[in-house]
Amino acid sequence: MKINNRNFSSEGQRQQKKLMKMNLKDQEGHRKRLREKFMRSGVSGFHDYEIVELLLTLGTPRKDCKQQAKEAIRKFETLRGVLEAPMEELRNIKGIGSHNAFGIKLVQEVAREFLKEKILEKPICKSSNEIFDYLYHSMRDLKKEVFKVIFLDGKNQIIDIEDLFEGTLNISSIYPREVIKSAIKNNAVGLIFVHNHPSGNPEPSQSDKDVTEDLVFAGNLMQIKVLDHIIVGDNKYFSFADEGLIEEYNLNFLSIKKGVNR
Repeated sequence: MKINNRNFSSEGQRQQKKLMKMNLKDQEGHRKRLREKFMRSGVSGFHDYEIVELLLTLGTPRKDCKQQAKEAIRKFETLRGVLEAPMEELRNIKGIGSHNAFGIKLVQEVAREFLKEKILEKPICKSSNEIFDYLYHSMRDLKKEVFKVIFLDGKNQIIDIEDLFEGTLNISSIYPREVIKSAIKNNAVGLIFVHNHPSGNPEPSQSDKDVTEDLVFAGNLMQIKVLDHIIVGDNKYFSFADEGLIEEYNLNFLSIKKGVNR
């Protein structure tokens, strides 16, 4: 019996094409479901790799990007890690090309600029939430405490943001004189302090409260107003101003000052 190899070859090619079409249809359905989920509720409820997958599909809309997204999260550990990864390291992941890496970096920079503009156009003393939004993604995954100072002008607009202290932050490691020195250098009229709790719990310790009161006192002595101290935790924050503690410390200073002047 003679076997026609050509017929077998043709049939195999047809089956292969059929499978490819089915795979493409499945991939398109998956991407469509991700897009629809995003349109309904934003990225709330998404896994980090799903957000990365959505970003990757912008550069390669007809390609399955799930495995590349999972590999990116595995390598860089978090969404923030992926967004802040150097382009060359992103391109080292199989399946992530220059277009994908460019798209990720572009989205990161646009988001950062957008959040910065939001806080620049509002009086900071009324916008602790905007400060949190702006700094959260750069601080939430830090393994050690970082103490930032936001320097403000007379209109409560940002002059600059500096990292002044790192490590275990307490009353013995944060020096009010260094804060005031930097404030004078920046011609600042107001200050906002921000630091993170790697534990994820933003509730202030007694040391946090003592440090903040010392800084408020130092600011009052130099006529530089402390507007807030924000502690960043895991998707939440604590604001000393919102809780009335900054006002309390200012009143404590005035009470001591009056007592001295009697």
